[in-house]
Amino acid sequence: MSKVPAELKYAKSHEWVRVEDDGTITVGISDHAQGALGDLVYVEAPEVGESYGAGDAAAVVESVKAASDIYCPVAGEVVESHESLADEPEHVNEDPYGEGWIFRLRPEKPEDVDGLMDAAAYQKLLEDE
Repeated sequence: MSKVPAELKYAKSHEWVRVEDDGTITVGISDHAQGALGDLVYVEAPEVGESYGAGDAAAVVESVKAASDIYCPVAGEVVESHESLADEPEHVNEDPYGEGWIFRLRPEKPEDVDGLMDAAAYQKLLEDE
């Protein structure tokens, strides 16, 4: 059973979002996603200053099984990139909701985060897959 923290929001493409006190959001992939991918061997986080639309591919994670795009859950500008994941991609497997975060974004419209799934809806999505 995958962990689905109640305080986070989720995209259908299995990214999680945490709203920070300064209005930025932190993005990573869910416990379910990292488990499905298997051991990660490479993470390419986005460049700071790049802007993405909702649903745009912003990062890439590569595992022993496959490479997968990480999608931007809401439109915005990247304000921080977890660059140490390039050397330590295992943080995504070990701590997907903590040290495994991938990038931080300043959303164009903070209210767009409200359109993402809550933990109960995401858990239902996982059960239906």
